Amino acid sequence: MRIERIGEVVVDGVTRPIQINFDAGRFEISFGKLVAFTSFHLHGNRLALIHTEVPAALQGKGLAQALAKAELEYARAHSFAVNPICPVVRSYLKRHPEFQDLVAETD
Repeated sequence: MRIERIGEVVVDGVTRPIQINFDAGRFEISFGKLVAFTSFHLHGNRLALIHTEVPAALQGKGLAQALAKAELEYARAHSFAVNPICPVVRSYLKRHPEFQDLVAETD
């Protein structure tokens, strides 16, 4: 399994890693068997952020926003253009214009 740590988030006083699980095609924050994630597809230099899911037991802790920020920072660090399919990521982009330059132009 190919996993890369790209950041961290503090939840309820505990630091959790934000990771990319390349085999599953997901950015993830794990809490034992519960996983908050954003699915993605990488094609060339385009990173499509497809769907974010946070289990009900983990909602309200800022995990979706932490994932979106980490994903966009990762895209910037690797010179990827972002295709924000996911409504969570699109919403994050509206509130954080500093990442707007990453949005891929439509063909």
